Amino acid sequence: MNKTFSNLVLFGTLFVFSACSRNPVTGKRELSLMSTEQEIAIGKESHPSVVATMGLYDDKKLTDFINLKGKEMAKISHRPDLPYQFYIVDSPVVNAFAVPGGYVYFTRGIMAHFNNEAEFAGVLGHEIGHITARHSARQQATQMLGTIGMIGGAILVPQLGQNLEALQQGLGLFLMKYSRDHESESDKIGVEYSSKIGYDANQMANFFSTIKRISDNSGQQVPDFMSTHPDPADRNRKVKEMATAYQAQNKATYQVERERYLRMIDGILYGEDPKQGFVENDMFYHPELRFQFPVPKGWQHQNSPAQFQMGPKDGKSAMILMLAKGNSLEEASQTLVKELGLKVLESNRTTINGNPAYVLISQQQPQQQQGQPQQQQDPKTALQIGTWLIQYNNAVYALHGLSAAGNFESAYRSFRPVAENFRALTDQEKINRKPERVQIRTVSREGSFREVMGTLGMPANRVEELGVLNSLRPDDKVARGTLVKIIGR
Repeated sequence: MNKTFSNLVLFGTLFVFSACSRNPVTGKRELSLMSTEQEIAIGKESHPSVVATMGLYDDKKLTDFINLKGKEMAKISHRPDLPYQFYIVDSPVVNAFAVPGGYVYFTRGIMAHFNNEAEFAGVLGHEIGHITARHSARQQATQMLGTIGMIGGAILVPQLGQNLEALQQGLGLFLMKYSRDHESESDKIGVEYSSKIGYDANQMANFFSTIKRISDNSGQQVPDFMSTHPDPADRNRKVKEMATAYQAQNKATYQVERERYLRMIDGILYGEDPKQGFVENDMFYHPELRFQFPVPKGWQHQNSPAQFQMGPKDGKSAMILMLAKGNSLEEASQTLVKELGLKVLESNRTTINGNPAYVLISQQQPQQQQGQPQQQQDPKTALQIGTWLIQYNNAVYALHGLSAAGNFESAYRSFRPVAENFRALTDQEKINRKPERVQIRTVSREGSFREVMGTLGMPANRVEELGVLNSLRPDDKVARGTLVKIIGR
């Protein structure tokens, strides 16, 4: 969470006149609700929201690399005239996504998990494929819905606060979920595009094994990348078949470039960046902003530059910490009520560990469309919010607890101890915590991956995690002179 960003943006809805156009990838005529100009406009509108929510990862050599390869691939794509832009966002989640108009994003988490340039190129081709095949426009035509995507926490946007489903959505990062057919089509395009710029697309297939292991390993965050799509193991097989067929028809020398890629990511941040906040022993600490508060046992959580989100696995409630709009408790309270269309049920001033605070219990009102009668909502399913506005270190923080009204009394018993234990962080060990980084080492003698990690000082309880990072199994043989990834501070 970063103090700089205080609001969330719901990507704009764009409806245009329907028209038939020829898809640049398939060559087929199809219904289109979005022009090229509007795709580009969506990308431009969405980009500041992505940056505000996730932040950009500051690494010039990696940024130069993805721009070089991205521009090279864009030239041979089906839509070379789009104004493509490529970014690495500051998130540990293993993810890549694209926004209409040519905006492509890779997380530092996925960059850390690639083991060669060819894996990266395959995923790059997959994401560019979503853009060139106009999947957003085609999805829109199918659903007759123009919402392109939203960034996590949009549960607090009035239009989205009408049902419990939004509570579960409030704990994640959201971009458009493509259909299985679109994903399969992008896999095929990824094979074609990565091959055309000289990479071995079989490596793209191998990366699905990494995705599969991340998904299967308990306690690790399931990646959004391909999370709702065909089984990664099945896609591994199909992509290998496509890569083999392409190479049989297009004889050439296809590159992998393992060593060059590993040298390039040496030192990349791994996992959460402590300076933006971290959870340890059921406590959230923010070293830069110097505060802490408890995380209820068993709750899932996700941190970003804009906010910290957490909630129980059943998805029936959630808590979100974010910077409030306003220089005082009064101003923050008035702005919150007005912008979210809240009906205040209770309010009172208090003090939380020496910090002035304001507590609001409110409900979100149904949105009335112009010319439409007032919507009625079931009192039990209405979204109820307990908000603690806390003035601390020249800022006002909003800690929201959200639940359906019917469950709110029970949920409030979990919300209140969190808010009332918001306090200053003074522990210097937490304040000065250094991030973990991927470090590249050369294997000095042959052995199993497990033995090699032990020789390099890695603890036994992280061998599987390191195996995922290196795309190796514990008993796999590793030759002397091989480059491997370890984790260190």
